[in-house]
Amino acid sequence: MSVFEIVLLVLLAVLLLLFFYYVPFLLWISALVSGVHVSLVQLFLMRIRKVPPRRIVDCLIESHKAGLKDVARDGLEAHYLAGGHIERVVHALVSANKANIDLSFQMATAIDLAGRDVFEAVQMSVNPKVIDTPPVTAVAKDGIQLIAKARVTVRANIKQLVGGAGEDTVLARVGEGIVSSIGSSESHKQVLENPDSISKLVLKKGLDAGTAFEILSIDIADIDVGKNIGAQLQMDQAEADKNIAQAKAEERRAMAVALEQEMKAKAQEARAHVVEAEAEVPKAMAEAFRSGNLGIMDYYRMKNIEADTAMRDSIAKPSQPSQPKKK
Repeated sequence: MSVFEIVLLVLLAVLLLLFFYYVPFLLWISALVSGVHVSLVQLFLMRIRKVPPRRIVDCLIESHKAGLKDVARDGLEAHYLAGGHIERVVHALVSANKANIDLSFQMATAIDLAGRDVFEAVQMSVNPKVIDTPPVTAVAKDGIQLIAKARVTVRANIKQLVGGAGEDTVLARVGEGIVSSIGSSESHKQVLENPDSISKLVLKKGLDAGTAFEILSIDIADIDVGKNIGAQLQMDQAEADKNIAQAKAEERRAMAVALEQEMKAKAQEARAHVVEAEAEVPKAMAEAFRSGNLGIMDYYRMKNIEADTAMRDSIAKPSQPSQPKKK
C-alpha cells in the first residue's frame, strides 16, 4: 500500500468521524425506534448551536414514554441555552404526572431557572419534609424561662416556588409564633401541661403565607425549663435600688459633714468676735472711769454680779465622782 493510499484512508476516516459527529445517525435511529421524530437536519443544527443532541433526545424519549404532550424539542433547547437543567425538569414533569400534580412545562422551567430544584420540590410535594427548629427561648408571664424545640412538617407549594420564601423564613415565623404563645401564657406550668396549645395557636396564624411551602403540622418535640428570669430581674432591681439608696445616703452624709464644718467655722468666728469684744471691755471701763460715767461702787457691784454668776454656774455643773485614793 502506497503512501498516497494511506493518506487517503486517513482523510476518509477523519471525514467519516466528522460526519457521524455532526450528523449522529445512530442517535437518529434510536429516537426513531422510540417514537420520537427528530430529523437528521435538526440533529446537525443542534451541533452547530452547541446543544448536545443526545441529552435533548434522551429527554424527548423519556417524556414521550411517560405520555407528556407539552415537552417539545424547541423548549428543551431554549431551556438548555438559558442555563437550565433539562433532565431535572423532565424528571420532575414525569413524577408530577404520575402523582396527579398540576405542573406544566413552562412552570417547571421557570422554577428551575429561579434556582430551585424542581424535581426535589415535586418529591417534597408527594412526601412532606420534616424540619427541626433550633431551640427557641421564651419567658412566660410568671417569669420562668422555657426552651422549646419543634418539628415542622411542610409540603412544597408548586405554585409558590417562584418568588416564595424558603425554609429559613418558615423557621423564623414558627420561632416567633412559639415565643408569642409562651409569652401569652399565665404560667409556665400551663405550657408544660398542654404543649399542644402552642401548636394550635401557631397554626392559626397562617405562617406559610407567601412561602414556597405549606405547613401541615407543628409538633413540640421538647420543652425544658430555664432560668427564673422574673426573680433575676427583681434581684437586679433590688440591687439597683440599694445602690441608689447608698448613693443618696452618702450624699446626705457629705452634706451633713459640710454643714457641720460650716457651723464649726461660724462658731469659731463668733468666739473670735466674743474674745475681741471682751478685750474691749477693760478699755471701755477705763474710759468710763476717766469720763466719770462709772463709779467705784458701780465697779464693785458689777464684780459681785460676776462672782455670783460664776458661783451659780459651778453649782449647776454635775459634780464629778471622787476617785479612790491610791494606797
